[in-house]
Amino acid sequence: MVFLGEYEVDYSGADGLEQLSEKIAIITGANSGIGLEAAKVLASLGLHIVMAVRNIEKGHNARNVILESDSEAQVSVMELDLADLVSVRAFAKNFQSQFDSLSLLINNAGVLGPPYSKTEDGFELQFGSNHLGHFALTGLLLPLLKKTPHSRVVSLSSLAHKGARIDFDNLDGSKGYKAMKFYGQSKLANLLFAQELDKRFKEHGFSTLSVACHPGISATNIFKIGKRDAPQFLKSFMHTILQPPALGALSTVYAATDLQLKGGEYIGPDGKGRRKGYPALDTPDASARNPVVSQKLWDVSEKLTGVKFDFSR
Repeated sequence: MVFLGEYEVDYSGADGLEQLSEKIAIITGANSGIGLEAAKVLASLGLHIVMAVRNIEKGHNARNVILESDSEAQVSVMELDLADLVSVRAFAKNFQSQFDSLSLLINNAGVLGPPYSKTEDGFELQFGSNHLGHFALTGLLLPLLKKTPHSRVVSLSSLAHKGARIDFDNLDGSKGYKAMKFYGQSKLANLLFAQELDKRFKEHGFSTLSVACHPGISATNIFKIGKRDAPQFLKSFMHTILQPPALGALSTVYAATDLQLKGGEYIGPDGKGRRKGYPALDTPDASARNPVVSQKLWDVSEKLTGVKFDFSR
């Protein structure tokens, strides 16, 4: 049994989980919310967790939380700011200097609904952080993913991808900006990227899988107003009606560990409206099943980040 907060989950039927022991996993944004809950579970299953976080102090505090409940857990903290491609490149270089394999990359970190703002590289903040930062990170770590047998990339999307579209003529928001519209665009981009990445892994004969997931609607620290926390009354309301992070993390853990997955799947809660519940296969919105948009997004992302994915052996 594994405990996620107050919830008990039986992993005894998941064949092969013992093979996770001592393998390396990166989780972006692992200092709180779904990232932290997933880190707790995966550390308990024997993985060495690298918490890739923007705030090092918060990262070490989160690491201590894990160690307090599991003193044998292997957890490292490394600095990563997905809104700064210099930081993304520095993280990838630092990681590759310390580790020679990478079994699991969980692209978890995200920002939701800030006022109009831009990353260090001039990208709209949500598209730049949620998608382009993770796109660049994955591409820079691709050499390790390719050389690690049966490695896996898990990318977190959202229910907000439904009805969204990629506005290639206004990616930076200079022609108009609506916070939730741009959030939906970034989450659609995450899903399109995950599916396209898996397609390319298969085309080039690699055993690496790419899987997408979403947490339903969970009460996490992503609900902020700009860089400020939401008011306490709003936090209390959210925790009353939304799924707790411990349950929201189940989709991530499932996507990261289930050996029946073949790659390209989309995992989410099984409850009404896919907002709450236990993980199961979900169906992406039609907007996430357009190969022309996927190809264009990939090409634009490589151009904007300067990161080219090398699938050669």
